[in-house]
Amino acid sequence: MAHSTASAPSLPDPQPAPLPASADVVIIGGGVIGASIAFHLAEADAGRVLLLERDLPAGGSSGKPLGGVRAQFSDPLNIRLGLRSLDAWRDFARRPGADIGLQTVGYLFLLGDETERDTFAAGIELQNAHGVPSRLITPRAARDLCPYVDPGTLVAAAFSPTDGYATPKAAVTGYLRAARRLGATVRTRCPVTAIDTADGRLQAVRTPHGTVRTRTVICCAGAWSAQVGALAGVSLPVTPLRRQIAFTGPLRPRPPRIPFTLDYASTLYFHNDGADGLLLGLSDPAQPPGHEREFSREWLVPFRAAAARRAPALAGLPVTGGWAGLYEMTPDRNALIGEAPHPGRFLYATGFSGHGFLQAPAVGELVRDLYLRREPFLDIGPLAATRFDAHHAATRPEAHII
Repeated sequence: MAHSTASAPSLPDPQPAPLPASADVVIIGGGVIGASIAFHLAEADAGRVLLLERDLPAGGSSGKPLGGVRAQFSDPLNIRLGLRSLDAWRDFARRPGADIGLQTVGYLFLLGDETERDTFAAGIELQNAHGVPSRLITPRAARDLCPYVDPGTLVAAAFSPTDGYATPKAAVTGYLRAARRLGATVRTRCPVTAIDTADGRLQAVRTPHGTVRTRTVICCAGAWSAQVGALAGVSLPVTPLRRQIAFTGPLRPRPPRIPFTLDYASTLYFHNDGADGLLLGLSDPAQPPGHEREFSREWLVPFRAAAARRAPALAGLPVTGGWAGLYEMTPDRNALIGEAPHPGRFLYATGFSGHGFLQAPAVGELVRDLYLRREPFLDIGPLAATRFDAHHAATRPEAHII
């Protein structure tokens, strides 16, 4: 049986490389999650690995200019995913071998009332038990780390010095180059338009450039994962949501080196941009779901209002441009990682709700082991998409979100 659905517009290559007739595993999606999985599978000599990307690598959420990496979470699974990935990001220059511009400046969460402080105090206790060096600090200490902060509006802050940020596009490129060196095949501008099944098993994926026989598909399609899952009759509750950031351009005097700073109440965040300016962000609660990816200067209105409350010096800074991308949201803001009960074998790693880049190395390991039926370093059963089925209702809310 063939399932098909309309996919988002994609420009085919005028002279695409021919697709292989068959593959042992087909990865759908060339963002950082798909790239990490391709690398880990190829490194493990897991057979003929084919990655298909509907546009260009890092063309979706992974194309963002800078991505945070951290282990400050409230869910133990996310803490362990973050820790494992931080180790891999620090080692990325050696394995797989690329410069991702990692900046270990720490993450600083600004807390405006006692309820927020108590939420983070509980999270820090759990993080510390797993080896994360996070701690509560005073408003004045937060101001010392980040001079833009108004300490009079805070009751406390949470800081972990081993967090930071890096360049997602460089990570995707590094993973894919290494995957190719190890024998994986990568095809761009090649959307999957249908998935064939028979007798409860996968048979092939279809594209505008040909059909590839395969018995295993791994969906890493980010904000388009619900549509890809539907091709195989698999429900993946992923909703696309636009997120925007802006850039100040070079500032004089040059901004001090500051942590990745976030206001927990408003989701305002900011950090250095690597070019003598600042990157400014906010998760606008009024943003409706959808695939829109145009930057809108109207977004600056709620950003400036939030900045005026927590970091007044930012509220009037000039903005030279911006960027818009998509978060892949799930109902509980936690990822979907697992294997569908049918058809066999349809694996998925998606719905990271803004945490995909920072968790990508660990997820590559987990999906590799899931595919090879190895014992993984972490039990990902609680992240199965079936947790949202009516008879399960086993959601895992994550408090440390932006």
